[in-house]
Amino acid sequence: MTSGVAVNPEPDEPIELLKILRRGMKMALILIVDDDELVRTFLNRLMEKNGHQTLVAENGKKAVEQYQQNQPDLVITDIVMPEQEGIETILKLKRINPEVKIIALSGGGKIPPSEYLRMATKLGAAKAFMKPIDNSRLMAAVDELLSNRKGG
Repeated sequence: MTSGVAVNPEPDEPIELLKILRRGMKMALILIVDDDELVRTFLNRLMEKNGHQTLVAENGKKAVEQYQQNQPDLVITDIVMPEQEGIETILKLKRINPEVKIIALSGGGKIPPSEYLRMATKLGAAKAFMKPIDNSRLMAAVDELLSNRKGG
């Protein structure tokens, strides 16, 4: 150990170190999950413009893999997606980490978006928004959820 930093960190330590660094710089790592490339690109740019780092996934299955590998501070997920929908993704993420912070988005599908979003919040999404997304409301929700983050 030198200056309180491990010279040869154990496998889990780099993730913890990144979390500490992100907290100190007020930036967060945000996982964006949407099957629509335009929405992913838009949200990616919006989050980066507001000082955050991002990861993207085009479906829930890839999102769960990304979450396990990178442990982001926040997940923003669409609900209606191929391969693994957002509802199932929320359930799996909550099983991995009951404290995961999630914002759900929906433009609808077989049922109105309000129904999907109601289910998402019952299953653990902290916030829910209908598409099209209001940037200022979304960023206010992101800031609120990130202001409550503890060790990551």
